[in-house]
Amino acid sequence: MAYKNLEEALQKNGNPVDMLRNSQIGPYAFPVVRSEYTNWRDEQRSWRDGCALFDQSHHMADLYIEGPDALKLLSDLGINSFKGFQVDKAKQFVACNYDGYVIGDAILFYLAENSFNLVGRPPALNWVQYHCETGGYNAKTTRDERSAVNAGKRRTYRYQVQGPNAQKVMEKVTGKPSPDIRFFNMDVFDVAGHKVRALRHGMVGQPGWELFGPWDEGDAVKAAIVAAGKDLGLRQVGARTYPTSTLESGWIPSPLPAVYSGDNMKAYREWLPGNWYETTASLGGSFHSNDIEDYYLTPYDLGYGPFVKFNHDFIGRAALEEIAKNPKRQKVTLAWNAVDVTRVFGSMFEPGEKPKYIDLPLANYSTLPYDKILKNGKTIGLSTYTGYSTNENCILSLSIVDNEFAQPGTQVSLVWGEENGGTPKPTVERHKQTEIRAIVSPVPYSEVARTEYRPG
Repeated sequence: MAYKNLEEALQKNGNPVDMLRNSQIGPYAFPVVRSEYTNWRDEQRSWRDGCALFDQSHHMADLYIEGPDALKLLSDLGINSFKGFQVDKAKQFVACNYDGYVIGDAILFYLAENSFNLVGRPPALNWVQYHCETGGYNAKTTRDERSAVNAGKRRTYRYQVQGPNAQKVMEKVTGKPSPDIRFFNMDVFDVAGHKVRALRHGMVGQPGWELFGPWDEGDAVKAAIVAAGKDLGLRQVGARTYPTSTLESGWIPSPLPAVYSGDNMKAYREWLPGNWYETTASLGGSFHSNDIEDYYLTPYDLGYGPFVKFNHDFIGRAALEEIAKNPKRQKVTLAWNAVDVTRVFGSMFEPGEKPKYIDLPLANYSTLPYDKILKNGKTIGLSTYTGYSTNENCILSLSIVDNEFAQPGTQVSLVWGEENGGTPKPTVERHKQTEIRAIVSPVPYSEVARTEYRPG
């Protein structure tokens, strides 16, 4: 059914939990890029042992914000400090609702005076665009949608070069020593005769850069990088492998946007088109509550506590000042028990009712995955993103647990699969729920990512 806006969809569907759990959309799409260039095991190994080339040109939306009030707009909405933020810097921008729950996050690029680019999943971008249009700011926004919903070409290509050989690859492709750029600062490279903006980044805990420039130059730039990396272990990473990189670095990409409740959010829900992410996204997993707010997450739940700065006014500040006094949960990694995982896979070769299939390398079967974590039969946390890491030889899930259970080494269990045989999402076969043991582990899980995530 087509809806005018999110508010109308909620009024006609009743409980937002039911609407989202019955959505027919599957996991977040990584379109256009080939599924695998070689095989996902070697592609995962490339960011640990050689060099990985990620094509990020298609799956993220871009929001360009320009005008004298652009920085004020972002400061009014972001939990981050903007002190010292200047041209050729970037930051992870996090926006909350009035009650201090996360709407979304994205990477914010400071391109030029009064000119910014916000890149990521749609929720944070939508929130910024809404306030720019309705808040009386002397600024304007321009959207460049994901390839999945964009009828034309993108405005910008976007690649990442990551791994222990990334520096050698970039030096070879540019013919110069790589500049000593600090983490999340930008410079300009010359690649195949084209000026390429480069953000110093470390997505999987290894040295690397995010490169972007005009769309029409993207093929030539990529070809030059591939050629330069031929003898340096470079592998192009396909759409099947790319979303698993976050399992090792620890970023949770899929918090449910906290927009579905509250009278103070109604005007925003009426503004949000009925075919956008917030209305169509699917909610899945073993955690099931009829109260949508039980799915909301704070910046502290997601590991964004260090980003929260009370040196400026922003939406959600008062609520976060209270939450900051006693955050109740922490982000962790769960390492799944190999025996229990093997049992689930073994059931495929036996007759009778089976547990939910675990897809590899990424196990998510909904846009917003939420599985419950148990200790002695009591729910003590949420698992939100699951997949297999060849580099770590195990299934990992990015999770949030109560503080008392966050110590690495704590043994817990996770319920895999949905209640009553599963919801009617097309990605869900009929199955039975099963418990899988897991060990609470550090986040990031990768030792390299933990110790060297921000080199230089």
